[in-house]
Amino acid sequence: AIADAQQRTVTALIQRVVGSRASQFKAIVNPALAPNRIDTFHLVNENGTITIGGSTGVAVAMGLYYYLTNYCTVNNWAGQQLDIPKELPKLPKSGVTVSANDRFRYYQNVCTVSYSFVWYKWEDWEKQLDWMALHGLNLPLAFTGQEAIFQRVYMKMGMTMKDMQTHFGGPAFQAWSRMGNMRGWGGPITQTWLNDQLILQHKILDRMRALGMIPVLPGFAGHVPEALSRIHPKANISQLGDWAGFSKKFCCTYLLDFGDPLFKEIGVSFIKEMEYEFGVDHIYNVDSFNEMKPKSGSAEYLQEVGSIIFDVLQTGDPDAIWLMQGWLFQDKQFWQQAQIKAMLTSVPEGKMIVLDLFSEVSPIYTYTESYYGQPYIWCMLHDFGGTMELYGALDSINTGPFEGRNMTNSTMVGLGLTPEGIYQNEVIYEFFMENVWRKQPRDITKWIADFTRKRYGKYNKFVDLAWQYLKTSVYNDTDHLHDNNIDIIVTTRPRISPAIHQDVWFDPEDLYAAWDLLILSADQYKNNSLYQYDLVDVTRNSLQIISIEYYNKMIASVMINKTEDFLINSRMLLELLNDMETLLASDSHFLLGKWIAAAKSWATDISESFNLEFNARNQITLWGPRGEILDYACKQWSGLLKGYYIPRWELFVEMLHISVMD
Repeated sequence: AIADAQQRTVTALIQRVVGSRASQFKAIVNPALAPNRIDTFHLVNENGTITIGGSTGVAVAMGLYYYLTNYCTVNNWAGQQLDIPKELPKLPKSGVTVSANDRFRYYQNVCTVSYSFVWYKWEDWEKQLDWMALHGLNLPLAFTGQEAIFQRVYMKMGMTMKDMQTHFGGPAFQAWSRMGNMRGWGGPITQTWLNDQLILQHKILDRMRALGMIPVLPGFAGHVPEALSRIHPKANISQLGDWAGFSKKFCCTYLLDFGDPLFKEIGVSFIKEMEYEFGVDHIYNVDSFNEMKPKSGSAEYLQEVGSIIFDVLQTGDPDAIWLMQGWLFQDKQFWQQAQIKAMLTSVPEGKMIVLDLFSEVSPIYTYTESYYGQPYIWCMLHDFGGTMELYGALDSINTGPFEGRNMTNSTMVGLGLTPEGIYQNEVIYEFFMENVWRKQPRDITKWIADFTRKRYGKYNKFVDLAWQYLKTSVYNDTDHLHDNNIDIIVTTRPRISPAIHQDVWFDPEDLYAAWDLLILSADQYKNNSLYQYDLVDVTRNSLQIISIEYYNKMIASVMINKTEDFLINSRMLLELLNDMETLLASDSHFLLGKWIAAAKSWATDISESFNLEFNARNQITLWGPRGEILDYACKQWSGLLKGYYIPRWELFVEMLHISVMD
């Protein structure tokens, strides 16, 4: 029955992906294809129809995408290039059988839901879930709607809606109130929002399960509303430190001591409420110390914390497995080997899965004996804040997963995609996700040439050359740079001292060469939306790099009081920013208006509309009441340059002009 349901669901997915050609593809879900639970698909050509047998719905979707990308076309966030030949390309007589390398393919960072999925309606989720299945992802985070479940647990204990509103973050900031980083900012949350998100979660979970994915649900990490101490004055509650400098009203989340009997009571109630509402899948994400320090670094304390959290999960669900983000271990000052080992070995081996969240730049598994025996997932984080700079570490993601798997006594059980935000650098995600089934590292030059053909529907040697330049420049970061979009002239708050200094890890001339080549070939791709998107993206990044020179010259002229030079260079900088605004307005993927409209579409009245728009605008600019995380989630979007970045630079230039004239 489960196989039949998955077969029906993936047949509908095929219809959505290939449209009128769907009758030429046949899906068969057969769990016997994967005796060891490693997803496998088998493709065979029968009388002009491609039959895709797969061990799960995800395996069939993966088989479809394998066939399409190897023989015809490609599908991305920015749209799909669907150019299936009239006569379907032939397969070898015996067909093609492919197995994934690992049991799991994990998806999402705990921040992705706020930076990218926050305004999603069901139509958006359906597209995203199709993309996930096509790329073989079978262990997705499913965090939507959890506030409504927590609300039930807390209100049964005697709390009020007002108590909830000071605890839960606003719609665009829920990721961080869930992690205990801050509380209440962006609120007050409305009951409509909580209910709507819960309804959405039902649809998301139904589809994930119907495709054969295993949704990862939230667990209780100990962060509680301030009101708990009013209702239980004797409860052992402390306040966490101030994350990012938020004021007293929003900072220092309340943490219920792990040893307090209430910890278990709330943790178990939460699992039971979820089970009652939409069922559970036995894997729970719990991060008690995400960017927050535990009160003690003693091995005994950390061992105790770990075993209590796991005991709560097991009491609520005897089959529970604890999935933990390994991000906390990036704080190497606190989390040394003894501390990491204490936390990990507090749980029976195999009952925990650790996400090695930043494997491509800063792996932890390499110096922890493969997480001291606990299974882990090799993850590519890649993007911070959902920012847009062209960036990637192709060499690292080409070889890294194989190194992890082949290490002595490796406990690697999967690959993970953990960006804070998506909708950028699609080539990196396509490349990485092929590691799901690739048996060895690839020839990147050849892969890029193939990618350009698939992405645009035809091969062009100049376009190929453009992408080879991108491959060796923006996509070849070897200096372990974090893609933080820090100190990018366009989106950084203007300053004179210390001067803004962007880390450019490549030769800009390579980027400009790619830009020239893409412009040279543009006439041949007039109605190709993916080509236009990439051309705008590469132009945007080129202008961003050129702005460095104008900024440096402008600052230098201020230092030596050269008014004429200052006027020339400041004008050049402002003109370039205005050119960027015009450029970005030419493509629908770079519009602020879409983000704002999506936020407001959730409103039921004028005050909710106002707060949703405030959330949308604050997240991508000030990020906090007083700019606590200023410009961390900046976006180079038309409308945002015009209404925010350019006026800010104009103000700065005007101020400098006065000082030069003095």
